Formats: sequence, C-alpha cells, structure tokens
Amino acid sequence: MKKIYYINIALILILTPLKNDAFGISEEFTDNIYNPGILKPVDSVLKVKIGDLAPDFTLPSLSGEKVSLKQFKGKNNVVISFVPAAWTPVCSDQWPGYNIVKEIFDNNDAILLGITVDNIPTLFAWTNQMGRLWFPVLSDFWPHGKVADMFGVLRSDGVSERALFIIDKEGIIRYIHIADINKRPDLELLVTELEKMNMK
Repeated sequence: MKKIYYINIALILILTPLKNDAFGISEEFTDNIYNPGILKPVDSVLKVKIGDLAPDFTLPSLSGEKVSLKQFKGKNNVVISFVPAAWTPVCSDQWPGYNIVKEIFDNNDAILLGITVDNIPTLFAWTNQMGRLWFPVLSDFWPHGKVADMFGVLRSDGVSERALFIIDKEGIIRYIHIADINKRPDLELLVTELEKMNMK
C-alpha cells in the first residue's frame, strides 16, 4: 500500500511541469530561468562504485553552517542530489518536487543533501525565489566542484552531473544514478532503493 502511494506521488511529479505553478512558483521566477538548451546527457567518469565507503566532505550550507557527510554516520541514510546549476529549468523543477515527498525520506530514516557548484549568494537568491526547501542546500563552489569531482560527477564544463547517491548509515554507497542532465531523475527508482535499504 505504501509503495502504491509513493508511485502515485511520483507520477504526479513526473506529469506536472514547472510552468503550471504546481509548487507555488511564481511567473516572475520562471521568467528568470536560464535555458542552456540540450546538453550532452553524461560527461564525466565515476570515481566511486556501489559498496565503496563514500568520500567524506564538508561544505557550507545556506543556513551558514558547515555540513559534513560524517555527521550523519550511525544516524541517517543520506541521499545526495547533485544538480548542475541554479536558475536552470530542470534543477528548478527537481528540488521543489522533493518537498512534496518529504515523508518518503522520513519513513526511510533518510536525509537529503542538495549540492551544486554555485556560490552561496547565487543559491540564496535561487532558493528564495524557488520557495522553502526542507533539506540542506550546499555549495561546492570553492575549491570549485571539489566534492563533485571526488564522486566523479564533475562535467568538463565545470558543472556537476544530475546525480543521486544513496549512502547508508555506515557511510557505504548503496545506490548511484547518473541521470541524463536534461531530464529529472525518476523518483520511483529512488523510492524503491530507499525502501530496499529500510528492509535490511
């Protein structure tokens, strides 16, 4: 029953485009979105694999606090969502969608960390216009893209791939999905993988 609920939510997200104001995003916001056009789907080489200990990192967050991967060890599963850039269409669609399904993360003892290579002022302006997000938004701006590079998802143009990593409470990578940078990742796959971990 729970799975059907999650799948229905995923279908809503997949079938609801940003422009219809599904997430309470204003027309002024969408008018400021930069469209880079169709990009090469994947332009990087992974440096980690499933079963590896995830590389630890510490990054500044919008709250002003530093956030480290190790602070969640033994407490939470961690989903890392790398997105390429602020103020772009798919990124501005993907992250607000996670607000609708926060319960999925809560039910699976998971925290979501959103990471981009943008600087803090850019992320502040973008997320302010996008609307409040429940998860920490982290800046991988300096040294530029260092964390994305550690995972092997830094593209040759300096932005990150659209990538998801699930890391368990012991710090082990349990799931990796590098999406076509032009498309929002399938939420149903993420839900399925989180539930698998919760059953162990």
